[in-house]
Amino acid sequence: MSTLLIKDAEIVTMNAKEEIITGDLLIQGDRIVSCGPSIEPHAADRVLDGRGRIVIPGFIQTHIHLCQTLFRGRADDLQLMDWLRKRIWPLEAAHDKESIYLSAMLGIGELIAGGSTTIVDMETVHHTNEAFEAIAASGIRALSGKVMMDKGEDVPAGLSERTEDSLRESVDLLEKWNGFDGGRIRYAFAPRFVISCTEKLLTEVRDLAEHYDTFIHTHASENQGEIAIVAQQTGMRNIAYLDHIGLASKRLILAHCIWLSDAEKAIIRDRGVHVSHCPGSNLKLASGRAAVPQMANMGINLGLGADGAPCNNNLDMFQEMRLAALIHKPSNGPTAMDAHHVFRMATIDGAKAVGMEKEIGSLEPGKKADLAILNLNHFHALPYSGVDPISRIVYSAICSDVETTIIDGHLVMENRQMRTIDQELVLREAETAIKRLVQRAGLAN
Repeated sequence: MSTLLIKDAEIVTMNAKEEIITGDLLIQGDRIVSCGPSIEPHAADRVLDGRGRIVIPGFIQTHIHLCQTLFRGRADDLQLMDWLRKRIWPLEAAHDKESIYLSAMLGIGELIAGGSTTIVDMETVHHTNEAFEAIAASGIRALSGKVMMDKGEDVPAGLSERTEDSLRESVDLLEKWNGFDGGRIRYAFAPRFVISCTEKLLTEVRDLAEHYDTFIHTHASENQGEIAIVAQQTGMRNIAYLDHIGLASKRLILAHCIWLSDAEKAIIRDRGVHVSHCPGSNLKLASGRAAVPQMANMGINLGLGADGAPCNNNLDMFQEMRLAALIHKPSNGPTAMDAHHVFRMATIDGAKAVGMEKEIGSLEPGKKADLAILNLNHFHALPYSGVDPISRIVYSAICSDVETTIIDGHLVMENRQMRTIDQELVLREAETAIKRLVQRAGLAN
C-alpha cells in the first residue's frame, strides 16, 4: 500500500477532545495510521508540505440532489411548491442518461473543490444508475438513492411511477451499488416526501431498510403548505405520521424539519432520527428557519447540507456553516451556534448521521483518510495569530481556500486541479445538456 505524509501542518482533528495539533499526518492506503508532532519523512512514499496549511476532516453534506445541479439558476425566487411544480419536476422528468451523469459530475466537482468528501444524495425517478456511475468514477463517498414518487398532484408523467416499479427499481439499484468499492458507496431508500408517496410505499420502504440494514432519506416539514397537505391527507402532522407508520428510527435522515411541534421534536429525539439543516436553501425558498439550537439542546443529531443547486445556488459547505452560525443568533443570542458547534455538524455529527462516526468525521489513527487541506493565507482570512482555527474556518474561509481534497486515501483534487473528473469536458457538455432539457421540458430558455 502506498503511503502519503502531510508534513508540518495545523491539524484540526475533531477527536473527542477536539485537539488541534501542529505536526504531521501519515496515510497508508485508505487509512490514517499516525497523527502527531513529528513523523519521519522516510516513512512515506510521498510527502506534502503542510507549512502554513490547515488540515481538516472532509465535510459531510447530509442533504444533496446531484440530479438538480444542471438546473442552477432555473428556478430562482419561487416558493417551494411552485418551485417544484413549475420548474424542478418538469426538468427532472426531462432528464436522460447523459444529462443525469453530467449533472452528477458537475455537482461532485463543486463538492470536491469545496472540501466535501461524503454526501447524502437524493436522485430523481429515472436514470439513477448513471448518477451512481458518476459517483463511482469521481471517488466521492456517498449514501445515495433513487427518488420514489407513486402519488401526487401536478406530477409530470415522467416522474409518476407505480408503487411496485418504484420498489423493484430501488432494490435493483441497492443490490448493484450498496457496498461498492469497499463501502465507499452505499444505498439509501429515498421517498421524496409524504405528499409524493403512498402509505404502502412508505411501509414497504420501512421494511426493506430493516431487511437490508440501510438508511432512509426524505424531506419533512420544510414548508407550511406541505404540512397542511399532509394533515389533510393523513389527519396528522408530518413527523407524527412518519412515526405512526413506523418510519421514525435511527435509520431515518430528515432534510429541513423547519415547522415542528414540540411533540414532533420529542419524537425525533426519542427515535434517534437524524436531521439535516439546510440554511441556504431554507432562506432562499423562504421556507423558514429551523429551531436548530433547541433541537441541539434536546440531544437531536444535526448535520448540514446545501440541498440542490437550484434552491441555493451552490453546494458550498463554508457558506452553510457561516449561515448556520449566523441566522440563529438574532433570536438566540450571540453565543448560540458557536463555531465549534457548527463545525461539528459539518464533520463528526454528519458522520453520525450516516452511521460512520467510527470511520470518518475526524482525523484519528485507524479512520478513513477523508480530509481537506486549506490555505487561509489570503486577505479575507488574516491575521491568524491567536485566532481559533475553527473560528477562522467557519467565519472567514471560503471554498476556494481548499487546495487539496483526499478521499479514501486518494488525491481527488491536488493544488486545485481535479484528478478524477475531466473538468473541461463536464463544463462544456453541461451547457449542451441543460439546453436540451429546457427544450424538452417546454420551459423558456
